[in-house]
Amino acid sequence: MSDKVNITLDGKSLTVDKDKTILEVAREAGIKIPTLCYLEEINEIGSCRVCVVEVNGKIQPACVTPVSEGLEITTTSPRIREARRISLELIISDHPMECLTCSRNGNCELQRLAEDFGISEITYEGEQSHFEPDLSSPSIVRDPDKCILCRRCVSVCEQVQGVAALTPNERGFSTIITPAFGQKLGEIACANCGQCINACPVGALSEKDDTEKVWEALANPDKHVVVQTAPAVRVSIGEVFGMKPGSLVTGKLMAGLRRLGFDKVFDTNFTADLTIMEEGHELIERLKNNERLPLITSCSPGWIKFIEHFYPSYLEHISSCKSPQQMFGALAKTYYPENNGIDPEDVFVVSVMPCTAKKFEITRPGMDSSGYQDVDVVLTTRELAKMFKQAGIDFVNLPDEEYDKPLGISTGAGTIFGTTGGVMEAALRTAYEVLTGEELPGLEFEDVRGLEGIKECEIEINGQKIKVAVAHGLSNAHKVLQNIDDYHFIEIMACPGGCVGGGGQPYPTNEETIRLRAQGLYRDDKEHQIRKSHENPVVKKLYEEFLGKPLSHKSHELLHTGYVVRSKYPANVESDAV
Repeated sequence: MSDKVNITLDGKSLTVDKDKTILEVAREAGIKIPTLCYLEEINEIGSCRVCVVEVNGKIQPACVTPVSEGLEITTTSPRIREARRISLELIISDHPMECLTCSRNGNCELQRLAEDFGISEITYEGEQSHFEPDLSSPSIVRDPDKCILCRRCVSVCEQVQGVAALTPNERGFSTIITPAFGQKLGEIACANCGQCINACPVGALSEKDDTEKVWEALANPDKHVVVQTAPAVRVSIGEVFGMKPGSLVTGKLMAGLRRLGFDKVFDTNFTADLTIMEEGHELIERLKNNERLPLITSCSPGWIKFIEHFYPSYLEHISSCKSPQQMFGALAKTYYPENNGIDPEDVFVVSVMPCTAKKFEITRPGMDSSGYQDVDVVLTTRELAKMFKQAGIDFVNLPDEEYDKPLGISTGAGTIFGTTGGVMEAALRTAYEVLTGEELPGLEFEDVRGLEGIKECEIEINGQKIKVAVAHGLSNAHKVLQNIDDYHFIEIMACPGGCVGGGGQPYPTNEETIRLRAQGLYRDDKEHQIRKSHENPVVKKLYEEFLGKPLSHKSHELLHTGYVVRSKYPANVESDAV
């Protein structure tokens, strides 16, 4: 039987694969059919009807209609344009007209389609649905009034993340996308990863805006305000200002932050190197003692909340290391003020992260080991870009500047923390050399790079074969944990692609932008003079002057943490820390 079929597409005869939809065939032929609810291989349900075409004279949604022998397809005609326009007008008729005050203004798929179709007035009037916003999460705001019921968030949360925190409730005009049983996001097993935000085509889901807290701190003369920037931000923030994804804008980022008024601009990569020192030695100890293997990384707060809810029996495998963000916060309110004659009570720490779960992380128990809240505010990449715009900063034309010392000195290993496989690669660079006392023959671990959902490799260290796994996207974490005993060391990142695909990154965040951002980080790694965390001279000095050695009593007090067993169900009470 042939795998091909013959169709007519806008008057042109084509032979195409029979397992494809009309939308896929049209795109391959260079024909653009508008979509709204569609996400390739994730949400293909034909609910919005914006992609309709004529198929043998009948109106059909292109995204879910397969091609078959003899189809005559028309993708544009007065009838089709009118059908699409009516669908859009009906959606907009139950949508709040708040474009100017919406977080997605100028970057909204519904707004763009309305413009494309020349919709300047809505002919359908009547009752509008109204629901209260959900402000219960420290990371994510859910505004059901703006929801267009496309179900993209539902599909991403269930299929990509394996969490299924959101679902349609009620029926007809009363339909609302919520957690089950009408619970709030802050009450359920939500990982706070923000992938639902990236999937949402409108402003129904957004990060909790903390920019005003930062503006207030910057305006307070009694506060010494320092900022740390995550590795993935330097290859993504330029997109907001028209630069290509993956553009490495570290120097411009530094210049922009100084112009906002930060007293010091530091690098989270510094404490990524520190994390490798602590986590790498933790791995070495467990390998030597053959206990609590595999060791699983702990730097992704969305992943940590996920395992606390869904696999609490495996918490003993999680590294006790805080994330680089939290290690930085602890040092910024102890080591840094102590060495600079500053009252730690006056230090205000801001993090710029690609991640919405980081907003949750700063509220976790134990994130005050400095005696204060270690990190005061987390901004997403999008929030910082908004602050640059508010300040009138011409980001693209800024000069390149450097991080402040000492907490701005880092290695290439710290940089690749921002992409899936990067933590594993950085850790192996250090673990190999510490265990063998020999120089690693090659720094690139190609087997743990790339966007395959689960990657594995085996490395021999001192005659022992170490099997490692890397997973990104929480549905892949589910799969790896089913075979946990097969490995010695596992890296898991909550977001697809790792931090470069974080829930706080610029729109759109898709596979292509994720790939380009990752390439930018690997370029940055290659350009560093020092590419191994254990060779960072400031990290060495930190141990000599302040921490003593990796896994010392002081490092455990400041840089390590515990975890909580959380129920999957909101009625149950969380247990104590473990």
